[in-house]
Amino acid sequence: MDLAYLRAHPQHLPTFLTHQRIRETPVSGGSICTASRLTLDDGNSVFTKSWPEAAGSSAQAGSGARRPVVPEGFFTTEAAGLRWLRAADAVPVPEVIVALPELLALDWIEPGSATPAAATRFGRELAALHRAGAPAFGADWPGFIGPLPQDNTPSVGPWPTWFAERRLTPYLRLSVDNGALSPAEVALVEQVISRIEEYGGAEPPARIHGDLWPGNVLWAADGRAWLVDPAAHGGHRETDLAQLALFGGAPHLARVLAAYQEVWPLGDGWQERVPVHQLHLMLVHTALFGAGYREAVHNTAASAMRT
Repeated sequence: MDLAYLRAHPQHLPTFLTHQRIRETPVSGGSICTASRLTLDDGNSVFTKSWPEAAGSSAQAGSGARRPVVPEGFFTTEAAGLRWLRAADAVPVPEVIVALPELLALDWIEPGSATPAAATRFGRELAALHRAGAPAFGADWPGFIGPLPQDNTPSVGPWPTWFAERRLTPYLRLSVDNGALSPAEVALVEQVISRIEEYGGAEPPARIHGDLWPGNVLWAADGRAWLVDPAAHGGHRETDLAQLALFGGAPHLARVLAAYQEVWPLGDGWQERVPVHQLHLMLVHTALFGAGYREAVHNTAASAMRT
């Protein structure tokens, strides 16, 4: 199988993998999916993501072990988001080669280093991506943030109400249901939600990545920063920028932000709104991983309340 054949017959990829007709090398794919580099007969490589096998499933095939069910639309949603971001022709985004219910295959992007020059270029290109805009908040495809569903039902906004209803409240509820948050954290988050109109900064929907923590920026050998693993939708551009500052921050973040501002200056008070935008991903983490992120939610919500 070469790249031309794969493009013409994407549905055949699972069969070739099952019969070990393609050289497959495991690579890092994040905390959710199993990822591999496939080397094709013509020397080209592609990056694949699939839903992980149940622990010990191959050894226990005769004892009822089952493969976990892929959430419906999981990979096709990611493919739709990648194509939408790529269509803006701004920040580089891997091309979707195969999008099947159980498997996603993309261009292989050779990793490189995060240089100051790459960070400056990334800031300018990210501004151009956001400026490409979106017809509404949300998207025309179902949403996921990690493995969790995310409500992408298109909405005209305004942004504060949409963000509170679609990006904060659902993950607060999930975090309460799994016991991840104490009454103190719940009260803080509810105060942020009740004040959401006071934070200002409302803008028309931008074309955003939606899950732009630093691990979803691939610094490549071509000297550019590529966007991967999106939860793409029409949202607020400050959300992407706020997420870039999480978990230690993207390399050369000050350069990214300065270059962004040269292309499309941010609205007054954007620095004070950073924790409001970050609260979404913090609540996603307590919804997914439990009380280990309780303090992060508390600190983020408390910072938002101080603005």
